[in-house]
This record gives sequence, C-alpha cells and structure tokens, in this order.
Amino acid sequence: MPESTTIRPRSKLFSRSGLFRRKSFEGPDEAGPGGLPRTMGLWQLVSLSLGGLVGAGVFSLAGVVANQQAGPGVMISFLIAIIASSAAALCYAEFAGLIPRAGSAYTYSYAALGEIAGWLIGWDLLLEYTAIVAVVAIAVSGYLSYVVEQVGLDLPSWMLGAPGTGPGHRVDLFAALLCLLLAFVLSRGSKQSARFETALVVIKLAIVALVVVAGAFHISAGNFSPFLPYGIGGAVAGAATTFFAVYGYDAMTAAAEESVEAKRLLPKAIIVSLAIAAVIYLLVSIVLVGMQRYDQIDVHSPFSSALAAVGLAGLGTVVAVGGILGITTSAFANMLAVSRIWFAMSRDGLLPRYFARTHPRRRVPTRVIWPVGIGSAVIAGFLPIKEAADLTNIGILAAFIVVSIAVVVLRRTRPDLPRSFRTPWVPFVPLVGVAFAVWLIANLDALTWLRFAAWMVLGLVVYAVFGFRNSVENPERKEP
Repeated sequence: MPESTTIRPRSKLFSRSGLFRRKSFEGPDEAGPGGLPRTMGLWQLVSLSLGGLVGAGVFSLAGVVANQQAGPGVMISFLIAIIASSAAALCYAEFAGLIPRAGSAYTYSYAALGEIAGWLIGWDLLLEYTAIVAVVAIAVSGYLSYVVEQVGLDLPSWMLGAPGTGPGHRVDLFAALLCLLLAFVLSRGSKQSARFETALVVIKLAIVALVVVAGAFHISAGNFSPFLPYGIGGAVAGAATTFFAVYGYDAMTAAAEESVEAKRLLPKAIIVSLAIAAVIYLLVSIVLVGMQRYDQIDVHSPFSSALAAVGLAGLGTVVAVGGILGITTSAFANMLAVSRIWFAMSRDGLLPRYFARTHPRRRVPTRVIWPVGIGSAVIAGFLPIKEAADLTNIGILAAFIVVSIAVVVLRRTRPDLPRSFRTPWVPFVPLVGVAFAVWLIANLDALTWLRFAAWMVLGLVVYAVFGFRNSVENPERKEP
C-alpha cells in the first residue's frame, strides 16, 4: 500500500488563509537572534513621541493659524485638534499594550483586520513617513539659512534650495545632508540614537519654556479682542491645520519592539507625551497672541516677530535655534518610524527578507535605514517643500482611520485578549477619531488623492507579484 502524503488545500483568496490571514498577537518578550534589542525606558519613549509632537506646531503653525484662520481663537483650534488626536491616541495606546512589536499601524491592522489591510497601511506609511522626513529637513534648512545669514556668511545660491525655489537654486544641500546625518545617527544603535533624541528634546523644551516665560510678562489683554475675528468656523478650520502638529506619538509606536516593559510603558508614554504637548501648545498660543495682535503676526517667523514687537528681538536667534532642534527631532522620529515599519514588513516576508537582517553588533536594521536616508535626502534636496508636503497628509489620516476601526472590530472578535490598556467608551472614542480624519481627508485637494491612488496601485502590484506568496503567514510558502 503506498505511503500516504498530506496534501494542503489551496488558499482561498478572500479568506482567512488568503488576503485576510492575520498576524499572531503573540510575540517574544525579548529580542531573539537578529531582532531589535529592548533598551528604551519610559522617558526615552516620551522623548521620542515629543520629538514628533512638539515641532513645527510651536515654531510655525500657531502663528499661521492665528493670523489667517482663528485669531486669538487659535487656542480653541489646538484644543479641538488635541481632542480629536487624543481619540486616535487612545486607540494606538490599546494596540501598543496589546502588540508591543515593531511596525505601529501596519502591525496593528495586520493582526486585527488581515494581511491586505496591513500591507496597504504599511505601504502607505513607507511613503508618508519618508516624505515627512524630507519636509521637516527642508524646514530645518530654512532656519539654518537664517542663522547663517545672521552670522554674516554669504553662501552660494546653488546650495540654498531645490530647483525652481529661487534664482540659481539647484539643490537644498542643508536638507539633504540633514537626512543623511539622521540616518547615520540611527545606524549607530537604538540606545545611542535614543540618547541623541532625548538630548535634543530636552534642549528644545527648555527653549520653548524660556520663550513662553519671557513672553508671558508682555501679554496685553487687548490683543485677545476680538477673540474670534473669523467666527467659530475659523477656529474649527484652524483645527484641521493644527491637527498635523499633534499626531507625532504614532511614530513612537513603530519602535515598540525596542521598549523595555513595552506592554506597560507604551500606553503610558503615548498619554504622557500627548498631555505634555497639549499644555505646551495651549501655553504657546496664549503667549503668542497675547504679545502681538493676531493680524500683525509674521506667518514666516511668528515668535520672532512677536518677540520683536515687545522689545525682545534678541531672543529671535534663540527661537531660530529652537526651531532647528524642534523640527530636527520630528525628522528623527519619523525616520525611525519608517525604518521600523520597513523592517517589520520585510521580517513578515511582504518585502524582501534581505532588509530584515540587523547589524550584527549594533542590532539595528541598517539595510533599511540607509535607503530611507538616501531617499528622503533626494526628496528634500530636489523637491520644493509644498510638493513634498503634499505626499504626507492623506496616508497618516488613513492609518488613524484603520487603527480606530480595528479597536472596535477587535473588541468584538477577540474580547478575550489581555489588554494592559483599554480605550474608554468604545465605540464612541474611536468613532470620533474616524470622523475627524474622514473630514480632513475629504478636504484634501484632487492632486493629493491622485498621488495617493497611484502609490497604492503600485503597492497592490508589488503585493500581488511578491508579498502575497512570500508572506510568512502563507500556508503554501516554501521555506528557503
């Protein structure tokens, strides 16, 4: 009688063994061979989150929204944005405590909604985070150029901006070099890069505190009237702009696998960092519009103009330095995030596993970090900031929607899972996050939608050709 053989049934495409197969919620508590070492404590995680949360919003957006949309009501704009962001943050906190592994929204959606959802969000975030790094680097370059001018140096025009941004501009050299510098720092190891980020965040917060305290002695009550010159609608519209300043915690969750006691500390880090950022943004708004009338604020250098208006022009250079540090920490957090998402997708087989190998000594994914650094440097060096910024918004909002929905779905499908943190008032809180993100996406221009659609179509092609068959969750996959 012939020996029987086991024949595995072919996967059905639209099933739990096909497009909707799911990543396990179980994962190692400690890094195995080739994994990421757990070295970050609570305050390093908080610093990484604050690196993304407190940046352009303090040094730029507050003044723009006050001048053009909300007047003194900019503090209401920030309050609305923080409430909306908090709804998504609470959903991220539940997942961070449930699945403390690299990948952030990619990993969460893969485990809760299935592989195709995880792939689409992961592919989306690869572009979004890389573009954010480039946008932030371009903004830092602008502050650096200002400081260089202040000390009397005359730099050649070819290195001061991307083609088309000014006479003689060929490349934004400062921005490109910053991207490469951040890649170098990240490649040194998790512990060293976390110390670098923490040091910059501490200096940045000290500068913000100095500016707020100095400005507080020059607040004039008359500058708060009229409080809503553009009506309540202006303050609500301003919330859409300020929202993009208060979602940096998502980048920190991508480094979940490098946190000690991750299930306990990650949710706490998200909540603590968002609370600190909320206080900072509200104080900054009050001081800014209190020092100078909203319609006289210079949108290009809000705090510098406001400080000059009250006789503190000497602090302008300090603000510029704070801007450089503040925005650099945001670039760092986002570059770390995209490198960890790429690493996680490669480890899961959806992208070539070549990229899932860590450096033998430093134990960081250098095979991913350097391509991200070079890619962001090319975007930063040769694209104007508006074109680079257009690549960023829709993808982050899509991730917020998916994570919020996934919390609701998982409460129904897996109520038994041990959760170290539970999002309160489900489904109300997640639905608030979804509604706000949908509203913002609906107001994006057609070109942004077109670029997003083109990138996602490319992603589906890559998944169909490579990811689906090479996924570690594919029951028919042949081990190399």
